[in-house]
Amino acid sequence: MNYKEFIGHVQHRLEYGQFGHAVRTTRAVLTTLGERIQEGEATDLASPIPMEIDRYLTEVEHGQRFDYQEFLDRVAERDRGGVDGADANYRAQQVLAVVAADVPAGNLEKIRDQLPDDFEPLFDHLETPTK
Repeated sequence: MNYKEFIGHVQHRLEYGQFGHAVRTTRAVLTTLGERIQEGEATDLASPIPMEIDRYLTEVEHGQRFDYQEFLDRVAERDRGGVDGADANYRAQQVLAVVAADVPAGNLEKIRDQLPDDFEPLFDHLETPTK
């Protein structure tokens, strides 16, 4: 999948009227996820996705420790859409579902295994086995 297709899928899943909003949401979600996971896992997750997007995962300070609520707060703040926690959760789930279409399931399972149990809602829209 190329960059425009990837962002187009995010735009479609989130029913955004503007391409730029889908870019902003993608950046918010993947940057925040990249901060939470270890560098190796971020690189593995990023490698199959378009290079214009993979940097959101890789060009951050990795391995930060924060809970799922803080994850959602960071996504909401970066998305600048005045979103609440439920909206941020839904947006994060949808972006991750688009990522899942491009990456091997094993890469997502490594991410899932690395995160605490309170991050499980992030994976609700994926067709991967549960923890």
